[in-house]
Amino acid sequence: MAIYEKPVRFLMKDMVNAFGLQTGQSFLKRQAVDWFAQQYPKVKRGTVTAHLIRLSTNAPGRLHYQPKPGEDDLFFQIDSNRFRLYDTQQDPAPVYSAANSTLQKLENVKKEIDLGISTEFAYESDLRDYLAKNLQVIESGLKLYEEEGITGVEFPVGGRFVDILAIDSKGDFVVVELKVSRGYDRVIGQLLRYMAWIQKNQADLGQKVRGIIVAREISKDLILACSLIPNIELFEYELALSLKQVHSVAI
Repeated sequence: MAIYEKPVRFLMKDMVNAFGLQTGQSFLKRQAVDWFAQQYPKVKRGTVTAHLIRLSTNAPGRLHYQPKPGEDDLFFQIDSNRFRLYDTQQDPAPVYSAANSTLQKLENVKKEIDLGISTEFAYESDLRDYLAKNLQVIESGLKLYEEEGITGVEFPVGGRFVDILAIDSKGDFVVVELKVSRGYDRVIGQLLRYMAWIQKNQADLGQKVRGIIVAREISKDLILACSLIPNIELFEYELALSLKQVHSVAI
């Protein structure tokens, strides 16, 4: 549901007109955030940043937000802070053209997990994509954050990205940080930084933020570091073999 009469992705086009952008001219992410803060204050900072990524034809992260071909091809990302208008004459084709192969890769990963072929996720992205679709294995009622086509997968937080941003059954934010191998105590600082950013820039008044760390193995140092932090939970994941019979032969 749109926060205002127009969806944010269409408001981005109004911003372009307000800036008077011409081909080749660039603008800063901060300028976009400030424009929305002045013109549409209900749109959160993270939502603005995520839409910049969604509308940037060369940003791989846009695939998490399912950009619409032709409609969401507005910007070209120069670096993490600068953008310009997409130039169909000189810029490469939008990255959504690779979406099918990306989705196929994710399906193959899921098949390997279901068949027990792997004993450990090869990459954090594999673990992330699986859990994003199966958050109930972490906690009943936990669901992926979504707003105006933006999801909580690789959600932008001040130049960095949260692995998974979720909403619990009470409507509070849950920041999920993933490690495919061992979770060490240094991940605490990273998680707390993400939680604080969400609390300051994305949460509504009274909306709480807590954290979850998922790893193949949780170190003793990490358990000790979290022992005095009440709003962080630790999980170890395991992969198990399961078989489902789809055909049998009568004897």
